Amino acid sequence: MFSLQKWGAAAGFGAAATYIFGFVLLLTVLAGSGYGMADADPAAVVDFVISEQALMTIWYTIIYVLNGFLVALLAVALADIFKPHAPTLATVTQVFGALWATLVIGAGMVANVGKGVVAARYASDPEGAVLMWQIFSGVKNGLGGGNEIVGGVWALVAGVAMLRTAMMPKSLGYFSLVIGASGQLTLIPALNDTAGSVFGLGYIVWFVWVGIVLLVRKA
Repeated sequence: MFSLQKWGAAAGFGAAATYIFGFVLLLTVLAGSGYGMADADPAAVVDFVISEQALMTIWYTIIYVLNGFLVALLAVALADIFKPHAPTLATVTQVFGALWATLVIGAGMVANVGKGVVAARYASDPEGAVLMWQIFSGVKNGLGGGNEIVGGVWALVAGVAMLRTAMMPKSLGYFSLVIGASGQLTLIPALNDTAGSVFGLGYIVWFVWVGIVLLVRKA
């Protein structure tokens, strides 16, 4: 039977896999439509999304919904490790992890529902459908992906807990602080793309690193 720590390790590896899947699909299949690019033609993006609804459902479900559930599980596992040594930090770590997970799952649900609404509208009112897509995208990006404030705060809190309790490698704790700082920098428009890339790629490494630590660490 898996312990909570081992479930946390599995969640870390799984969360990294959802990020890798997201980056690969974004840079290959979705790139041709301009999806995710600030200068993309909204009408072209909507045409692509409607013609590839099954693919987009898989995309949103994996990178948002599944990822959110895995983050929530990982947050619980980390809090369980920190609790005996820093109960307050453990609670804060779990709360911010759960908050981020909730927002990410919400973004995926908005995207999936919004995609269907836009597709239904498109046949009779293409221009209206494009406007609806822009509205849904704004809501989705506000919840998860447009900025990385909450995910960054979780990394900061987790990093502080790692350093304070010494229950995980100090290097991982400092790396968490770097990821957390990059998340806060996504608030600055001029730095959003660069900071967002550091945040996303950094979290892939972080998830795998945490997963390995939890897998080999003695309970």
